[in-house]
Amino acid sequence: MRTFLGMILGALLLVAGVYVHDSMATSTVANGEVAQSSRTLVNWDVASSDWNIMKTRAHEDWVRLSAK
Repeated sequence: MRTFLGMILGALLLVAGVYVHDSMATSTVANGEVAQSSRTLVNWDVASSDWNIMKTRAHEDWVRLSAK
């Protein structure tokens, strides 16, 4: 149980860390004369779209399975 909880916590920390890194890389505060131009690690628009598709499909599957 501890291992499973540790894996979930690790995944959440990883996603949070990448999100913070990406938000700082594209922030107007972080950009200045000495700021380096860098790309984000994750294309958040695509990730959001894929997440919404997955949620919709899971909901449709749940409705289909619970109707039986």
